[in-house]
Amino acid sequence: MTASAKNTPASQRLASVSTAPPDSILGLTEAFLADTNPNKMNLSVGVYKDASGKTPILECVKEAERRLIDDESTKGYLGIDGLPAYREHVRQLVFGDRVEADRIAVLQSPGGTGALRVASDFLVTQLSPIRIWMSSPTWANHPAIFNAAGLPSDTYRYLGSDRTSFDVDAMIEDLDTKTSPGDAILLHACCHNPTGIDPTPDQWKQIAETVAMRQLLPLIDFAYQGFGDGLTEDTLGLYTLLDAVDEAIVCTSFSKNFGLYSERVGAVCLIAADAGAMKASQSQLKAIVRSNYSNPPRHGGAIVATVLDDAKLTDQWKGEVEQMRQRITRLRTDFVTTMKTTGQGHDFSFLLPQRGMFSFSGLTPMQVDQLKQKHGIYIVGSGRINVAGMSEEKMQQLCDAVAAVLES
Repeated sequence: MTASAKNTPASQRLASVSTAPPDSILGLTEAFLADTNPNKMNLSVGVYKDASGKTPILECVKEAERRLIDDESTKGYLGIDGLPAYREHVRQLVFGDRVEADRIAVLQSPGGTGALRVASDFLVTQLSPIRIWMSSPTWANHPAIFNAAGLPSDTYRYLGSDRTSFDVDAMIEDLDTKTSPGDAILLHACCHNPTGIDPTPDQWKQIAETVAMRQLLPLIDFAYQGFGDGLTEDTLGLYTLLDAVDEAIVCTSFSKNFGLYSERVGAVCLIAADAGAMKASQSQLKAIVRSNYSNPPRHGGAIVATVLDDAKLTDQWKGEVEQMRQRITRLRTDFVTTMKTTGQGHDFSFLLPQRGMFSFSGLTPMQVDQLKQKHGIYIVGSGRINVAGMSEEKMQQLCDAVAAVLES
């Protein structure tokens, strides 16, 4: 090709491509890494950190990997729906005996995000026209995933006017007056992201009754099983919904409760009214996967299956999850206690009922920016703080900084 041909407008199409804005969460980590403040803290991205500030590999995971190194005999492709042993363990862990096995399709996915995208593509290709309703606020990536799939979305109210409590009446009013039969609704099974504010058992019953009455299809994000009140206890909302409806989609992840963030281990689970509908839907989910990532990676799913195949490793895993859960609860309590005695004294007791890795601090975007600019402390613009990223050693430093921006 001649130099003149290379310089024609048709050969410079990429010059018109605009720069995408930084990711609202992961972009903060890039800024954090570039920050030269020696006392900086990253409380934005949702990863668990131990007292030393590291994201640890669970001991049960280390043992499972040792066994895999010794026993694994192939790197061949998995099937489109993933590792059979992994899929069966997902079914048992998430649903137990609550739903008949022949009504559930489980497909291994690249993390919870991959599961949400597969589910979104399914809604668009198989159930369109459809709109999905999500809480305001919700995880920042939810609307991006739905938009990328071409799935129209809208929001229902979640927080009360105080921004520190769940307003079930407002939520139900929105569902009653705004939704149409056949719409989908995104619900967080536990540890609501970003608020940490979950419905009570009675409120879950109200939500389930409304979902059923309005003929909505639940899409349930179940990314934090075990980090709220316990592995079994955290299924309460999910099971309440499944008692009220015959169809649902559940997207689950082992990033948090197995610490397998970089392995991308999740699953999309579809519950149908009967085995025939499940089989047909499963075939469509597999077609979506085939044209997207073809089949999932093996290693992360094999780790989970190896642990859950072994009673001793399973008990060890449950113990490690409980240790993480209890430590997060202690850190949240320590933050509230320390804030009471810092600066002019600040009441953050509204954080105590919150569950999971995140707490909704109530800080304004301006205060969040001051934390970053003046103190090197990074949290999400909504005011979401990753409690699991706090440390006992730096708790006073964190509270001093929060008090300073509140009092400025």
